[in-house]
Amino acid sequence: MLTEINFDGLIGPSHNYAGLSPGNLAATRNAGKIAAPRRAALEGVAKMRANLALGLRQGILLPLARPDHGWLDSLATRYAEASPHLQAQALSASAMWAANAATVSPAPDSADGRCHLTVANLVTMPHRSHEWPGTLAQLRLAFADPGFAVHAPVPAPFGDEGAANHMRLCTAHGRPGVEVFVYGVSGGPFPARQHREASMAVARRHRLDPAYCLFVAQSEAAIAAGAFHNDVVAVANERVLFAHEQAFADREAFYADLRGMLPEVEIVEVPASRVSLADAVSSYLFNAQLVSLPDGAMALILPEEARENAAVWTWLQEMIAGNGPIRRLEVVDVRQSMANGGGPACLRLRVVADPATIDPRFLVDDARLDLIVRVIEQHWPEEIAPGVIADPALIGAVERARRALLEALGIVELINS
Repeated sequence: MLTEINFDGLIGPSHNYAGLSPGNLAATRNAGKIAAPRRAALEGVAKMRANLALGLRQGILLPLARPDHGWLDSLATRYAEASPHLQAQALSASAMWAANAATVSPAPDSADGRCHLTVANLVTMPHRSHEWPGTLAQLRLAFADPGFAVHAPVPAPFGDEGAANHMRLCTAHGRPGVEVFVYGVSGGPFPARQHREASMAVARRHRLDPAYCLFVAQSEAAIAAGAFHNDVVAVANERVLFAHEQAFADREAFYADLRGMLPEVEIVEVPASRVSLADAVSSYLFNAQLVSLPDGAMALILPEEARENAAVWTWLQEMIAGNGPIRRLEVVDVRQSMANGGGPACLRLRVVADPATIDPRFLVDDARLDLIVRVIEQHWPEEIAPGVIADPALIGAVERARRALLEALGIVELINS
C-alpha cells in the first residue's frame, strides 16, 4: 500500500521578488522585478496536472497566512508601521518551496514503523525562520493518522532546511532504504544552511538505523557557485543517484559508503567537463523531480531552463539515448518559481505512505485542481511590484485570497495558522 506522493506547495497570493535570500543567485538577480502571483500559481497547478498525467500520486500544501502578523507582533511592530525590509520578510511566499517544509523518513526506515516528519526550522534566513509554526500546523492536520509522527523543528542555532538536503535510496519506495543527510560547512561568501548537528538530530528523532544513514558534506565549490541546497546539485530516487561531479566534498568516499550499504545503487554523475557548476545551477538541472513511473521507468521532470541551456540539454539527450536508468525527460514551465530561486523539486515534498492514511483534503485529482484554479483566477493578484507591498489594498486582497482557498477546499482549521 505504500507509494510515493509528491506534495506540491501552491504558490501563494503574496508571491513577490524581494531578493531576501543571499546565496540564491536567481532570487537576488531578480530582486525588484514585478512578480505575477496568479501566473505563478497556475504554473504550479499545471505541473501537478502533468504529474497526474504521468500516473503519479499528487498532494498539495497550502499557502501560509501572509503577512505574518504574529511574527511582527513578536518584533513589537505592525505591518503598516514596519520598515520595507520587515514588510517583505513578513509577506514572503517562500513556503511555496515545500522541499523545505520538513525532512521525511518513511515507515520502512524507522524502528517504530511510523513515517516521521520533522519540520524544518529555516533559521538561517529571517524571512523563512517564521514559517515553521504554520507548516507544523498544516502537517499535523494532513498527517494526523497514528501511522505518522510529526515533530517540531530542531532548535536554533542548528540550521535545518528539510528535504532539500536529504536523499533516500532504496530498491523500492516501500522497502527499507539508506537515508543521506547532506550538510554544509562553508562556501565562499554564502552561508551553509544545513548543519550536521541538525541532520543528526533528525535521524535520531526518526529512529533510523545508524548503519543505514550517511552524513555527507556538500562541497564548498557547490555552495560558492550558488547551490544553496543539495537538491540544486543532486537528486535521488529509489536505486538511482543523479549528481554533479562537484556536488560533494569527498564524493569517492560517499560513493563507496553508499555502494556498501546499497549494492544495487546506480550512480549517474554529470562530469564538470560537460556541464559546469554554473550551468547546473542556472538551469536547475538537478532541481528536477526524479520519479518512478507506473511502468517502472524513471523520468526527470525538468524546468524549461534546462532545455534552453545547450550544454545541459546536449548532455541529457546523450544520457537518455544510452542504456542508463533514467529513460524519459518531461519539461515543465515554472518560470515564476525559477525567477525566485526554486525549480520543480523545490516545489514538492516527497512522502512515502499509504494514501488512505492521509487527510483526503490534501490529496488532489484533476477535479480538485479545477476548483483550485477557479479560486486562483478569481482571487490571486495579477501582479505585485516591489513598491506596492505597503499598500493596504494589496494586503487585504492577499488575505482574502488565502481565506477563499481554504474555504473552498474545506480546510478552515488553517485560516488562523
